Amino acid sequence: MKEWFEDWFDSPYYHLLYQNRSDEEATHFVNKITEHLSPNPNATLLDLACGKGRHARAFSLYQLDVTGLDLSPQSIEYAKQFENDHLHFYVHDMRNVFRTNYFDIVCNLFTSFGYFKSNHDNHLAARSMAQALKKGGTLIIDFVNKIPAQSHNETFNHETKELQGVHFEIHRSYTEHKLIKSITINDNGVESQFVEQVNSFTFEEMNALFTETGLQLVSTFGNYAFESYDAHLSPRMILVYTK
Repeated sequence: MKEWFEDWFDSPYYHLLYQNRSDEEATHFVNKITEHLSPNPNATLLDLACGKGRHARAFSLYQLDVTGLDLSPQSIEYAKQFENDHLHFYVHDMRNVFRTNYFDIVCNLFTSFGYFKSNHDNHLAARSMAQALKKGGTLIIDFVNKIPAQSHNETFNHETKELQGVHFEIHRSYTEHKLIKSITINDNGVESQFVEQVNSFTFEEMNALFTETGLQLVSTFGNYAFESYDAHLSPRMILVYTK
């Protein structure tokens, strides 16, 4: 049986619903990352679960050797139009190792982790990131912060949108361990349904996943301006590790 993200991320409705994800926001975040890390020119960087490549493209402007990987063939097909000598995209499942001891930097951004049904698969994904890094390399995980995300789901538990004649009805909920978004779509009378389910890790749970791979936590930030992390208030949980 397919997992929810295998069909949803390759659906035209997914790309329609999230069409306004900001390149400007991605560029601002990439600028903060590169300012924080000060990577050497031609350093190798992996953008894991890159989507259509908005962060990867921004990284490539810093003369880094950038690889973007994503499970969605449609997203990678779109991203490939931007390829050049220092920017390449491939279809790949993050649970599998792509290259070993190869990258100076691995990034997993915009809550692109924790999609899986089993914690074993989360461990596989964490291990693949650690194995992809060179000794001394850096991993950056950008994830939604649990307590504010649950509060948002309570406040905005129902939403409707009309985009290009397609009607979206969105219901948000959460369990102890998952943030859930149920999406009902009506396209000219034809109805379809999708569900997004993302594990809602605490800081302690997320940190345990990655320190168990041998990585060492060096910094934690709470938003895209790289301000201090607060478990109750910060919108993001940005963890920086070294190998």
